[in-house]
Amino acid sequence: MKRIIDILKNVDLIESIGDLETRVSSLEFDSRKVITDSLFIATKGTQADGHNYIFKAIELGAIAIVCEEIPEEKSEDVIYIKVENSQKALGLLASKWFNEPSSQLKLIGVTGTNGKTTIATLLHKLFSQLGYYCGLLSTIENKIGEQIIPSTHTTPDAIALNALLAEMVEKGCGYCFMEVSSHALDQGRTAGLDFDGAIFTNLSHDHLDYHIDFASYIKAKKSFFDHLKKSAFAITNEDDRNGMVILQNCKAIKKTYSLRTLGDFNARIIENQINGLNLIIDGQDVWFRLTGEFNAYNLLAIYGTAIMLDQDKDEVLSQMSTISSANGRFDLMISPSGITAIVDYAHTPDALENVLKTIQDINTDNGKVFTVVGAGGNRDKAKRPEMAKIGAQYSQQLILTSDNPRFENPEDIIRDMKAGLNPSELRKTLAITNREEAIKTAFAMAQTKDIILIAGKGHETYQETNGKRQHFDDKEVINNLFKQA
Repeated sequence: MKRIIDILKNVDLIESIGDLETRVSSLEFDSRKVITDSLFIATKGTQADGHNYIFKAIELGAIAIVCEEIPEEKSEDVIYIKVENSQKALGLLASKWFNEPSSQLKLIGVTGTNGKTTIATLLHKLFSQLGYYCGLLSTIENKIGEQIIPSTHTTPDAIALNALLAEMVEKGCGYCFMEVSSHALDQGRTAGLDFDGAIFTNLSHDHLDYHIDFASYIKAKKSFFDHLKKSAFAITNEDDRNGMVILQNCKAIKKTYSLRTLGDFNARIIENQINGLNLIIDGQDVWFRLTGEFNAYNLLAIYGTAIMLDQDKDEVLSQMSTISSANGRFDLMISPSGITAIVDYAHTPDALENVLKTIQDINTDNGKVFTVVGAGGNRDKAKRPEMAKIGAQYSQQLILTSDNPRFENPEDIIRDMKAGLNPSELRKTLAITNREEAIKTAFAMAQTKDIILIAGKGHETYQETNGKRQHFDDKEVINNLFKQA
């Protein structure tokens, strides 16, 4: 039980009714989870407005309500607290409720369109290998040390997030590496968190179904850097056209990484092969297990972060050279007959182009490239024709299929994708709605030395259709095909 006045410490109050010395038993923003003496925060979400559930929360035992509009009909003995933004207030309250766990470890956030998962995951691996006990908050999984906690969102809700950070602190984590999504920033889920460092990867076409326009998307990402403390560091990709824009109002220590200009952290690609990258990184020649120019950027961001966290350069590069990529990120498998399959999470035009350019670079045997790709339902429709166009541009055979159609008709999604193709591109394109059949078709058509990219789902082990998740794993399908070959 905690006093309301104590957990409200950093929240800007507009108005309050009732005794703020009252103690509450829990914080809840989901009215269904309210128990006796809860404090209920009425947040305005994309699907529902918590203000519509204030009376239900009170019926279930809530004794305090945080809201943006105090109801006209008020219940006796219930405390009402009016704030300007209840989503932001939730983050601040959650941080206080769990005794500000983010200030008790080094919290590093990674944001951008592509590369967040790889960078956060590899930082967790690197610092674990350097001897530190670390936490990870990512799209694929959350980790406390090596304990895996399943992940449902890129960035959890504010209460779950602070609960995880508190558990990390309790178990002795000195560092936590965290993906920070634009949705989470816009919704205030990171409010109240004390970041010691931030990494910007890149910015390209994504999530415009949520942010409406690109300016809003940039603004959400930029807000993360605008609110960093002076003692934190901010590392940005100088080669991205928005890399320096992100830092314009940033008060933190600013650093850049680059392959093309003279940044604070630099690298040059010597070799880019199917089994790894040879880089000159800050003057040192190192072989890495990751492949592709996009991973050269990821490695630079990781290296720069480690240096900013006062790690030894030589030890960092030595440990980095042994690290493999995150699950579902350029996962490479070779069949008994010599067909190469690559599973990658690429679900934006930029990510798909990066992966296909890498395949082009490492395709030294000049095998045919088959791309199997779809697009998510109920998401940014503008990127669909772009993704098909990129798939056709870099492939000898394009197979359009389902990703996670959610509540949309998969055939409508494929039709949107095909709209981006000209007649010659359409002639080398197949539309196969069933994803497993699409993958099987690619393997049936491919021959020795050919390369098949299965893009869009990566680490995911489900397919979401009509609100239900059914088991589906690209890598599992591929392994079964290998066994039958």
